[in-house]
Amino acid sequence: MVCSTFLRSVIVQAGGHFGVLAQGRRHHINKTLSVVGFGFRTSFLGFSRTSGFGFRTSAKMMVDSSTGERRVSLVDMPPGKVDDGGYIGGGWKNDEGSLTCGYCSFRGKRSTMEDFYDVKASTIEGQTVCMFGIFDGHGGSRAAEYLKEHLFNNLMKHPQFLTDTKLALSETYKQTDIAFLEAEKDTYRDDGSTASAAVLVGNHLYVANVGDSRTIVSKAGKAIALSDDHKPNRSDERKRIESAGGVIMWAGTWRVGGVLAMSRAFGNRMLKQFVVAEPEIQDLEIDHEAELLVLASDGLWDVVPNEDAVSLAQSEEEPEAAARKLTDTAFSRGSADNITCIVVKFRHDKTESPKIEGNAMAESEPELNTTSELEPELNPNAEMETESSPKAELEHKPDATLDPKPETEPEAKGEKAGE
Repeated sequence: MVCSTFLRSVIVQAGGHFGVLAQGRRHHINKTLSVVGFGFRTSFLGFSRTSGFGFRTSAKMMVDSSTGERRVSLVDMPPGKVDDGGYIGGGWKNDEGSLTCGYCSFRGKRSTMEDFYDVKASTIEGQTVCMFGIFDGHGGSRAAEYLKEHLFNNLMKHPQFLTDTKLALSETYKQTDIAFLEAEKDTYRDDGSTASAAVLVGNHLYVANVGDSRTIVSKAGKAIALSDDHKPNRSDERKRIESAGGVIMWAGTWRVGGVLAMSRAFGNRMLKQFVVAEPEIQDLEIDHEAELLVLASDGLWDVVPNEDAVSLAQSEEEPEAAARKLTDTAFSRGSADNITCIVVKFRHDKTESPKIEGNAMAESEPELNTTSELEPELNPNAEMETESSPKAELEHKPDATLDPKPETEPEAKGEKAGE
């Protein structure tokens, strides 16, 4: 299989006005939309801008479900800023300061940016909800961009989102994958993306993962992985793929069909029979031992072990500084991939339960809001990426993995995607 590359959308800032450049045209993002999905109607009402944390984009979403009308209030946090080094970063906190979030994204040594991220917060039927996601594209950026635009909005529209969050996550992942493939059916693209999402409903955290992006939590100073990388050399993944008629082959690293170096992903139409978008989901209560979360693409995890990530994040008081430190450390340690991470810190001394200021929503997708993320400037130097570093033990751990062959070489992101 050969995965063709395609247009990358680059978010730019010019004169304080935000827009999206695609095929040389600027598409303004101040718009009124009506979206139908899962039986829901979504309407964008308007926006206002001020400085700093006062930046707001308000929207209301009325949802028709079997239980009646659901109202969702959404408000933007400040957009990310690009510094002179090409890093994009930003931060946000709720009114009480009990929940703080920072993010950083960097194109690094690759010539294109295929990482996307999304952070949302809202109140749904009186319930506080926060959502954090990392989407690492391969073979192109469209699949990752599609997930940023649609995944969390589809999740909020699911009629059982609050009553059965695990079911809602599983069904939303699979249905969003189907919708993406349908949207791309008339194109020659065949790219894919990971998705590692942490969804906080009140004080209960759910982590849904597809691919080799990763989410970890620090509890009482110990790094605990809340997702397990979907690699073809996981014994359970190898059995699943071979049972479906697929093969795992060695081509610099273990690959599905000798092409893709991960065993689950969104997109990847030609391998869809074997490379599914069904998430593995873990959940836990956020208690006083839970200190912080780190979500990141494999550009970080290739060179930064879980324990190092926790230590680095704890060394900075503010999560925005922590996310920047993690990203910068990964780059300095030789990561050849795009690097994107989100750090969430829990301030238990502030309050028992995180509550979101103004039903805030951060970095929301373009269909509902008037802000989109800024992509780092391009860097012409593309290098080979390294293999993933060891990570902390999971409660759910596969039986064994295939033995790595001695001729392992660093792989490029294009090789991972089968380009």
